[in-house]
Amino acid sequence: MDFETLKSSSSNFDKLTKALEQNLAPEDQSNKNKYQDDRFWKPELDKTGNGYAVIRFLPAVEGEDLPWQRIWSHAFQDKGGWYIENSLTTLGQKDPVSEENTRLWNTGLDSDKEIARKRKRKLSYYSNILVVSDPKHPENEGKVFLFKFGKKIFDKITEAMQPAFDDEQPINPFDFWKGANFKLKIRKVDGYWNYDKSEFEGVSTLAESDDKIKEIWSKQYALKPFLDPSNFKTYDELKEKLNRVITGDRNASTVENANLPPKTNDTAKSTPVSAQPEASDDDDTLSYFSKLAEEE
Repeated sequence: MDFETLKSSSSNFDKLTKALEQNLAPEDQSNKNKYQDDRFWKPELDKTGNGYAVIRFLPAVEGEDLPWQRIWSHAFQDKGGWYIENSLTTLGQKDPVSEENTRLWNTGLDSDKEIARKRKRKLSYYSNILVVSDPKHPENEGKVFLFKFGKKIFDKITEAMQPAFDDEQPINPFDFWKGANFKLKIRKVDGYWNYDKSEFEGVSTLAESDDKIKEIWSKQYALKPFLDPSNFKTYDELKEKLNRVITGDRNASTVENANLPPKTNDTAKSTPVSAQPEASDDDDTLSYFSKLAEEE
């Protein structure tokens, strides 16, 4: 889609709402300098433990349909250390952790279900944003970044596009001309970042002229590369790593050899992967786990 089409298109919002309804599944990216990638923006908390910033979600870049990408991942620790990997379910493929979680869930044992919960998938999203206000780092204001966020913030986007009440008008938060700034409000609740008080402002045009908007659009990053297979280990590689993490045996090659709980016949039907409980916390937990794993 070129810039003029982007400006005049009234069907773009319809495409995005359909994407929400169909629960399309895009994915994750493995940057070599994961925590020092200057393309990414992340808010910071102040001395009181709160955080505040204003950002604007941006539309899809030329050649792409969606202004977000969605990635599933796993992050947990066992005898053999940390397992922190993108899930192949992002690509619609079988993933050994999801398969093992399904097996554990179907034993019917509470202890096995608890293990499956600890290993459940985590959902992350990637979008382009413009930083409107960043009190902790004002040098970021007016710049385009990639933003990684979790389900709670995406729920705010969904609520804006599909409001629950008749007196609320749906908006396309990703629209340059009829979108809205997002006030990101962060509190610490039980040790985790909480985004419940975050909200969209009223509808506004992003910039004073189309030339300025076009300049912003030209600085956005492609999101399709997040789905590149090179960002995912193969099924066999993941299965081997899962076995090492579960058993602590560096020489083990297959998960079948692991000392796993025995199968039972307590359940007549197999629970599909999609029925397992999923992680809904935001990205900060996964980032914390990843840093711990790197320090070991």
